[in-house]
Amino acid sequence: MKFRKEDGQSMVETALVLPVLIILLVGMFDFGRIFYTYTHLHLAAQEAVRVGGLGGNDSEITAFTKSYVNINDPENLVVGVSPDDSTRVSGDYVTVTLDYPMESFTPFISSLLPSAFTVHTESTIRVE
Repeated sequence: MKFRKEDGQSMVETALVLPVLIILLVGMFDFGRIFYTYTHLHLAAQEAVRVGGLGGNDSEITAFTKSYVNINDPENLVVGVSPDDSTRVSGDYVTVTLDYPMESFTPFISSLLPSAFTVHTESTIRVE
């Protein structure tokens, strides 16, 4: 009975499994990065809406938010305040929305998703 050599078997198995493993690892990194950004922006929206609830105007809310966030590109952060400060009175509700574009690093996910998708958060509080 003649046996074949199996010297390259583990190398072939590694070559087949390694790309899938790398994509999973990069995908987990990508998900964590996006989730961290969402959580940080949600906290920033809560703090910014407090400024509006205490009587701050729209420019103060926007300036506070841009100085509070810790993201790579704060000039791409879109801050929306509703209603605007000219129509806001005590007892009304003010809503701050934050939109920030992000790109995925995962090879196959980035081809499925649009080139940049938007992380969106909002928070509402009553004006005092």
